[in-house]
Amino acid sequence: MPVQTIVNDASANMKKAVEHVQQQLTKVRTGRASASMLDSVKVEYYGEPTPISQVGSVSTPDARSILIQPWDRSVLQGIERAILAANLGVTPQNDGQVIRITVPPLTEERRKDIVKQCKKMAEEGKLAVRNIRRDANEHLKVAEKSEHYSEDERKRGEDEVQKLTDKYVKDIDTILAAKEVEVMEE
Repeated sequence: MPVQTIVNDASANMKKAVEHVQQQLTKVRTGRASASMLDSVKVEYYGEPTPISQVGSVSTPDARSILIQPWDRSVLQGIERAILAANLGVTPQNDGQVIRITVPPLTEERRKDIVKQCKKMAEEGKLAVRNIRRDANEHLKVAEKSEHYSEDERKRGEDEVQKLTDKYVKDIDTILAAKEVEVMEE
């Protein structure tokens, strides 16, 4: 396997790890209403688990509430049960037409706990990036022996992988810093 292919594979995998961290952090509740809070919630609709966004319109009329307007009123109870089962820390209010969710403001202590959770998620992402680096370096060593690359080529590949690792770890730190600011502001 050519050195550049190994480096490119490592880069692609590291990018996926960063994207995963970013997705995980967008699911974290910040005290501000966001339609993305409900992305992971599935409603039982005609026997199939279906995302809420596919059974109705989800909007945020203001910073503290989410409004779900189903296209079929018969699914209101299902949406309500799915939100409660998702354990998001919010209680849906069903008025027979729409479901309103009020996002309660966070206490200072809760904000600090959320920041700790975010840091843990970011650290897991950094660990994934470092594991990808380790695997790429192993592939480079194996390729050096089996495909008779020079030691210089392997070292160049390892240097490129290290630069990628530094870049993606820095990206995760940037994403985390932005999320910390978002969580701590009222």
